[in-house]
Amino acid sequence: MPLSRLQYDAIMREYDQKQYRARREQKRRIRQVEERIPQMKRIEEEIGRTAIKQARRALGKESDAIAKCRKELDELREQKAALLEASGFPADYMEPVYECRSCRDTGFVGGQKCACFKKAEMAVYYDQSNLKGLLEQENFAHFTDRYYEKQKKEEGRNETVWQHMQSVRKACENYAAEFAAKGGNLLFTGPAGVGKTFLSHCIAKELMEQCVEVLYLSASELFEIFSKNMTSGREAAEEEAYRYVKECELLIIDDLGTEWSNSFTNAQFFNCINDRNLKRRATLISTNLSLAGLAEMYSERVVSRILSEYQILELFGEDIRIKKRLM
Repeated sequence: MPLSRLQYDAIMREYDQKQYRARREQKRRIRQVEERIPQMKRIEEEIGRTAIKQARRALGKESDAIAKCRKELDELREQKAALLEASGFPADYMEPVYECRSCRDTGFVGGQKCACFKKAEMAVYYDQSNLKGLLEQENFAHFTDRYYEKQKKEEGRNETVWQHMQSVRKACENYAAEFAAKGGNLLFTGPAGVGKTFLSHCIAKELMEQCVEVLYLSASELFEIFSKNMTSGREAAEEEAYRYVKECELLIIDDLGTEWSNSFTNAQFFNCINDRNLKRRATLISTNLSLAGLAEMYSERVVSRILSEYQILELFGEDIRIKKRLM
């Protein structure tokens, strides 16, 4: 989903400010050089006149005259650079000082977004995601498997928790890597403390680095948005929050099943995940509930939609938070 008009305009205003600062600094440097090198002003004026002359010759397709102008320009620029260096200035000291040399502080290179513009976009998405700051620690680079059992197989399963988590991590990394091409939905199930929220954060980090628009909400926060949307006289900010839940590229719903809910908000929840599927918007849900528990708390049609549209990753094992304290 692209930036809103207000968000885009805010970024472009910052680029306007960058260009203004570059011009102001350039003028300051030019004054400084001209005070120390009086003949520099004459050379700059001559460069300007010769450049205009060259442009006129180009319009008339006068190839010999163009070559002569080009030679004169090269000589003048060499003279300028020599004077600057002789006075202790870098050769490019009188050029604009851009924060980004690639786009010259315009935000675009060849009609495409510059890397610096994408970075500004990512900052907007971080602000909107409710995850700013948290993802510095909770990401794949900080993933550790030291708390997972490596020797003893889980009861009723043919693998250890450690073995299982290797495959879960790989599935999450693949999901993030292939998101632009495939999208899709994920459901993390399992008891508290086995890493569901952490893996959600890992995926969010990877996608926001790709400038994907991510919104992270606890189930309680999501259902509060649903409730406010059903009331009359709601404010513009509440309407925008509800719209964003429906439209963002990836919606992460954490701890589904811990919220206060009723038949109206449950219907809203189904409408939300159904609408997002129809619009090909991705959703990631984590819950302590089993599929049977989800059906009991919400409805059979919610579970039916999840079974048909979501990749389900079951996590199991001991509570990592407790193990960390004990270790």
